[in-house]
Amino acid sequence: MREQRSKKDEYQKALAAYGLAVKEFHKGEFEKAAESFKGFIEKFPVDREIVDRAKVYLAIVKRPKKESVSLKGFEDHYRSAVSKINQRDYAGAVKILEKTLDFKESEGLVHYLMADVHCLMGEADAALEFLKKAVQKDKNFSVLAQNEPDFEPLWEDKKFKLITKLL
Repeated sequence: MREQRSKKDEYQKALAAYGLAVKEFHKGEFEKAAESFKGFIEKFPVDREIVDRAKVYLAIVKRPKKESVSLKGFEDHYRSAVSKINQRDYAGAVKILEKTLDFKESEGLVHYLMADVHCLMGEADAALEFLKKAVQKDKNFSVLAQNEPDFEPLWEDKKFKLITKLL
């Protein structure tokens, strides 16, 4: 009976360690994930199926990074930033969007995307500041923001309502 409980406890620990490594992987914390997967494989080598999955994740993390693409012009930068947002690489998206502003400072769309990505990063003040700039350049962005799920955390914010004219 104790042996069964011990095996069950050990299996639960293995699942928790594997789950933590997978979470880190999905957050994009690849170095932490690699260490967690290595530790998991060393500490819990018994469950073959889960160890094999961990090895696959580890191989993905260790793959060489793709060479960077040379971005030219507004469209390339804009599309690359959208791609980074879709990959949840918000910091990378911000870097590209900052360069995109160099091409078209007057483009409200870039400010709107900056607001979106800052909101996704949990940076409400920066998001609201960029949203304000976007709406000043094109009033249609207020309607978009009111219906964009990425901005949902701000929907009840007084500043958001003022910017989008809901007050």
